[in-house]
Amino acid sequence: MVTPGFYVAVIASVFAIVDPIGTLPFYLALTEGFDPADRRIIMHQAVVVLGVVLGVFALVGRYLFAAFGFTLYSFEVAGGILLFLVAYDMLHGEIARTKLSPADRAEAIQRRDEISIVPLGIPLLAGPGAISTVMIYAGTQSVDPYALLGTLIAIAVTTVVCYFVFRYGERILRYIGKVGIMAVTRVLGLLLAAVGVQFVLNGVLGVFHGM
Repeated sequence: MVTPGFYVAVIASVFAIVDPIGTLPFYLALTEGFDPADRRIIMHQAVVVLGVVLGVFALVGRYLFAAFGFTLYSFEVAGGILLFLVAYDMLHGEIARTKLSPADRAEAIQRRDEISIVPLGIPLLAGPGAISTVMIYAGTQSVDPYALLGTLIAIAVTTVVCYFVFRYGERILRYIGKVGIMAVTRVLGLLLAAVGVQFVLNGVLGVFHGM
């Protein structure tokens, strides 16, 4: 049976790895010059992609484990390392390299009709780190449906928050500024680094207990 602390942990972790505040400047840059109607369409599509992609991986994650023949413990170690690398970039005030490369961004600006899906929806929001996180949390207690429920709640909360961050993005940027966004990103990066380390520890301990 999952504890209330599990729900807090999964919501905080999913929100931190998606990092809508840190992604906001990239959203505004990629939609610069769009009229308000087009920007709203892009925003709606991006958050829908975020929710659907993470929701699907949360639901089918355990089947992927079985299909590829690896254990949850091995995935926790790999996912924890990936989260730590993402957190390292966030702590240095950079967008994670696993999310968006300069080449991806240049291509996105040229193909503006598709940026709501790539790169905003994938991989800026629903990147490899976010996918790994929801799969690990949803599969942590496979016999307990509340673990999956908690993960889906975390995805829903993060998606809703992301929608409002993007909707009021220009006001938020004016209010807290780029320095404020960098500060928030660093705090979330520190939280994410701790989550990544804990994932690795859980995976390593799980392997030793299973021996």
